Amino acid sequence: MDELLEILEDIQPDVDYEVCETLIDDGILDSFAILSIVSELQDAFDISITPADIVPENFNSAQALWEMVCRLKG
Repeated sequence: MDELLEILEDIQPDVDYEVCETLIDDGILDSFAILSIVSELQDAFDISITPADIVPENFNSAQALWEMVCRLKG
């Protein structure tokens, strides 16, 4: 999870990822940030994120992102 938080903070440092649960709903992450996150997560965790995975439920919080990473690592 620490590595995930580092990735998120590198992409968009002005967000408190440990408490924010509305990253998508409140427009905190834009489409460019989401694409950057997908790319970084795929490289860092050796996973494949498909378009079906790129839904608000998976990107609204760091916890949701971490759960997706764990699920995809299988």
